[in-house]
Amino acid sequence: MDPVAEARRMARPLRGSQDLDEVLASTSSARYVLIGEASHGTSEFYAWRAELTKRLIAEQGFSFVAVEGDWPDCHRLHCCVAGAPGVANDPAAVLWEFERWPRWMWANEEVVDFARWLRGFNASRTRPVGFHGLDVYSLWDSLHAVLAYLRAHDPDRVDAALEAYRCFEPYTDPQEYAFATRIVPENCEQDVVRMLAELRPPVAEDSLPGLDPAFVAWQNAEVVAGAERYYREMVRGGGRSWNVRDRHMTDTLDRVMSAYGSKAKAVVWAHNTHVGDARATDMAAAGMVNIGQLVRERHALDGVMLIGFGSHRGSVIASDFWGGPMCRMPVPDARSGSVEDLLHEAVPDSDSLFVFPDSSWASQVRGHRAIGVVYHPNTERAGNYVPTVLDQRYDAFVHCDHTEALNPLHQFEHAQGELRRVE
Repeated sequence: MDPVAEARRMARPLRGSQDLDEVLASTSSARYVLIGEASHGTSEFYAWRAELTKRLIAEQGFSFVAVEGDWPDCHRLHCCVAGAPGVANDPAAVLWEFERWPRWMWANEEVVDFARWLRGFNASRTRPVGFHGLDVYSLWDSLHAVLAYLRAHDPDRVDAALEAYRCFEPYTDPQEYAFATRIVPENCEQDVVRMLAELRPPVAEDSLPGLDPAFVAWQNAEVVAGAERYYREMVRGGGRSWNVRDRHMTDTLDRVMSAYGSKAKAVVWAHNTHVGDARATDMAAAGMVNIGQLVRERHALDGVMLIGFGSHRGSVIASDFWGGPMCRMPVPDARSGSVEDLLHEAVPDSDSLFVFPDSSWASQVRGHRAIGVVYHPNTERAGNYVPTVLDQRYDAFVHCDHTEALNPLHQFEHAQGELRRVE
C-alpha cells in the first residue's frame, strides 16, 4: 500500500482529550508510560503530553511524573503540588525560581497549567501524585542539600560529605572540574563514593513518597555521584557521557518507583531522543543507549509504552548558541522523505494520533526531526534528522502538523549555560 495512504488510514484525529482514548486503552496494563517531545520549546507537545498525563493519573492511577529536569528544582515543585507545609501555594512561583539554563524548558505557562491541575488533584488525596527530576546536572545544589540534611539529621556523617565538597570547591562550576580531570589524574570520585556509602539512610516506612527527607538526601547524593561521572566522561568525547546520563536517569526512575511501592506506575517526560528506543535509530551503531531502551530492557514484563511527537512546520523557543538568549524561531517545512513530511502529506493541517500495529510505512527507515535547545533553522536539514524505524522506536506517535512556540515565564535568559547536552 502507498505509505501516505496507509498513514492516512491509520491516523486518528486529535481535537480534544477524549481523542486520546486509544492510547489509554494501550496503557491500561502498563506501569511505565514514557512521553517524548521533538523539541523543548513547542507548546503543542507540552499541552498534549499534559492532557494524556492527566488522564493517566485520574483514570489509571499513575503515581508520579518524572521529568528530564534537575532533582532539587523539581523537588521544590513536588512539595508544592503535594501541598507540603512551608512551600509556595502557586506552582508558578516555584517554577519562576528555576534558574538553570534553559529556564524556558520548565518555567513556562504550559507546565504551570499542568502543575496547578496536579496540585488541585492532590488536594483531596492522602498520598499525593508526585513530580520528580531525573537529571544529572545539579552537582552543587545537590551537594549543598546533602550537607544541609546531614547537619540537621545526622551530624556525625557531615565529615564524609565535606570531603566531597572540598574536592569540588576549587572549581566554580562543573565545566572547570571536567577540564581539570583531563590534566590532573586525581578526581573527586573516591570522595563521592565514600559519601554515598556512608549516607544511604533508612527511609521511614510511614513517610509520604518523595517527601521523606532521608530519601531526598540519598537521591541528592546519587546526583552528585552521577554528575561527577558525567562531567569526567564528557570531556573525553564520544557517547560515554550520554550513556552515563541516561543510565543515571533510568536508575533514578527505578529508585523513585521503589519509594512509591510495588504497585507504583510512572509517567516520564523527556525529549524523543531519550524516550524513543535507541535501538531503532543510528544511536545504537554509535554504542549509545537511552531511557526508552533501558526501561524496555529492565521492565518489559511490567508493561512499557513509549510515545513520540513530531511536527511538520511552525515555530519554537530555542537559542542559537549554548547559554545564549532564547529566541522564537521558525521551524521550516520538514525535509522531503522524512517522517514529518510523509505525515504532512497524509494528514495536513491537523493533529493526529498513531498507535502502531504492524504497518509498512512505519517500519521503514526515515529521517525523524529532533530540535534541541540550540537550533539553527537554516541548516537543520543537514543535522537535525535521526534515522528512525518509527514503530520500533515508539508504541504510539503524535503528529502536530503546525506547531507554535511555548510560552516562557521569563522574557530573558540571564545566565550562561553549563557545558552539557540537553536533547
